[in-house]
Amino acid sequence: MSVRRFQVYGTVQGVGFRPFVYRTAKALGLDGWVANVDGHVEGEVAGDPDVIDEFAARLATGGPVLARVRRVRLTEGHSPMGQGFCVRAGPARLTRTTPREIPPDAAICATCLRELYDPADRRHRYPFINCTDCGPRATIIEDLPYDRDRTTMRRFPLCAACAAEYADPADRRFHAEPVACPVCGPRLAWEALRGEDALRAAVKTVTDGGIVALKGLGGYQLVCDATDSAAVARLRGRKRRPAKPFAVMVRDVGTAARLARIGSAEHAVLTSPARPVVLLAPRRGHALAAGVRAGAPRLGLFLPTTGLHHLLLDESARPLVVTSGNLSDEPIAVEDTEARTALASVADGFLTHDRPIRSRYDDSVVQLTGRTRITVRRARGLSPAPLPLAVRTPLAGAGAQLKHTFTLAADGRARLGPHTGDLADVPTYDAFRRSYDDLKRLTGIEPAVLAHDLHPGYLSTQWAREQPLRRIAVQHHHAHVAAVAAEHGVRGPFLGVAYDGLGLGDDGTLWGGEILVADLCGYRRVGRFATAPLPGGDAAVRHPSRTALGHLLDSEPLGSPRPHPRLYQGLTHRLDPAGVRAVRAMVARGINCPRASSAGRLFDTVASLLGLADTVRYEGEAAVLLEAAAGTVSAVPLAHRIVRADGLWVYDSTPTVTDLLDRRASGESVAQLAAAFHLALARATADLVARAVEDGAPRTVCLGGGCFVNARLLTEVRRLLRTQGLRVLVGGEVPVGDGGISYGQAAVAAARLAEEER
Repeated sequence: MSVRRFQVYGTVQGVGFRPFVYRTAKALGLDGWVANVDGHVEGEVAGDPDVIDEFAARLATGGPVLARVRRVRLTEGHSPMGQGFCVRAGPARLTRTTPREIPPDAAICATCLRELYDPADRRHRYPFINCTDCGPRATIIEDLPYDRDRTTMRRFPLCAACAAEYADPADRRFHAEPVACPVCGPRLAWEALRGEDALRAAVKTVTDGGIVALKGLGGYQLVCDATDSAAVARLRGRKRRPAKPFAVMVRDVGTAARLARIGSAEHAVLTSPARPVVLLAPRRGHALAAGVRAGAPRLGLFLPTTGLHHLLLDESARPLVVTSGNLSDEPIAVEDTEARTALASVADGFLTHDRPIRSRYDDSVVQLTGRTRITVRRARGLSPAPLPLAVRTPLAGAGAQLKHTFTLAADGRARLGPHTGDLADVPTYDAFRRSYDDLKRLTGIEPAVLAHDLHPGYLSTQWAREQPLRRIAVQHHHAHVAAVAAEHGVRGPFLGVAYDGLGLGDDGTLWGGEILVADLCGYRRVGRFATAPLPGGDAAVRHPSRTALGHLLDSEPLGSPRPHPRLYQGLTHRLDPAGVRAVRAMVARGINCPRASSAGRLFDTVASLLGLADTVRYEGEAAVLLEAAAGTVSAVPLAHRIVRADGLWVYDSTPTVTDLLDRRASGESVAQLAAAFHLALARATADLVARAVEDGAPRTVCLGGGCFVNARLLTEVRRLLRTQGLRVLVGGEVPVGDGGISYGQAAVAAARLAEEER
């Protein structure tokens, strides 16, 4: 007889791991106990040594579906053993010796869904049905170890039937902390109505063309009929979101397949426990209102995440727009009073419930390019699950300004915090600080170092500089490509291609189309895009026509003749003459015209020259419209030219723009020219990379930056680089755009600290 103590580390709380340990021990005839302790699971077992070894092996490999076991540790036990095996409550006082892992929320499982629709089941049509394999986790946890009294469910004492399930080792809800039923759990509300009456009132509002504010898992959502053009237009007007695409929730994969093209990879992501929004190629003639996509090339679809969503879709009998419950650029509402104030002018009614939301999590968004998964937004269902990162000293990445996230890292793992949005105002900034403090407390990570962007105007940089910690500044585009390298475990040098809108370079100028030879510690710039002025500075981002004029009037002099003014009369004739004169004067005098080597701004230039976007309502809209125009059209690439300037390989975009205007004047279609531009940019990238490799650059290429959300650009660039025999990597779990900057900052800071130790 041997007594051994076991400790299991990883995502093992809130995922049914203690019940799994209990059943495993009972099946093997072992005595002992198990408990949630701090951020891990531990206990003791007594029995034959070989059987205990088998027990440990099963813990490592056979856990519940949501568990992620990183390590099982066995040591000598000392406690006297009684007969049998039991689940103990976690200790009242925490030791906080290691960082803890918080499980993400998980969508309703198939078994709970069957019970939801079973008239004989006592949870028939109960919107908050869940078990150990599904339901809220990160959004209800108030503290660890994960027990019911440390979640927002502590407000709902278990009824006798739920208490019996909770205590029965043979039951699927054994120690399922969010367990509830119609007798003892949360209830729906619509004004004075409750339960089914509240649901019917919400359904009637939606089917009558109204907008409902729905209290979801990680915050409020705004819901309307996705097939009703007038309802979608009203939602856009009230939410102050005139152009960004809306996500659509559909009942099942069959419905999704009638709206968009779905392959096996898309099917797997759609039906995963995370239930993210998946960006898909729409089918022609689908029934959704045109205003849902707003000209975007792909359609964002996702499946129901909760029993409540299933019931709402069933009763409405139509696809539903389900978008974040906020006004444009504000954080998603989570508190009931806050929601009723913020959304009073948007919603025609509120379908709420009495379970508090502890943490704010918007919906995650992913995209598949072939079988390559790209994460656009890492939030509900994905965050804050840990990601691998070679880090020893506890640290944090403060993130950037747009699509903001932060990262906490320690003990070989990084926790990418929830998507905050754009740090443009006080409410979003406050939401970031609250999320940071909450996740820091829950994970037990107390950073000793803060990594931040170089840009002094970013609120994230200003926040970092206010903290009494050591700081490490990380260049924006280095962070982009470092995030890709760190996710894929690249330890040595690599070649980074960073394409985005704007980021501050280490020379004080604005970058955005960069070729870097790098490792996680540092980099050197070996290639870039030609620079062009941004008339009006930040205002040029909102007015692609200004960027286009700046490019035509004063692109970097690299030996290529600028287009003749007659070629761009179409642009100047459709713009306000006074505005054209103002831009000409700014460019001529060099007033408020910072220069940028930006891929994103080149997309803006081309979109404006093709008449697709002279002004935009959100950053990146022009590029989205340009990608949509290109579609899958075949085309002859536009001209491009690579030159050597100041020791760097430079993509001279003037021949590309001149060829675009020449071919447009000769009658070539907008679709063909949009496709031709994508092909030209991919070829220019391949040429820049080839020259860098010829000069001795590594043959592993990391693609980072928001431009690589563009599926056509990513496909073409990857294809051309692979034909050169290069290894090509792109972010999968880490957002490829600015949402991944904080992870890249953490990776760079960790590498620099490790180098110092060496």
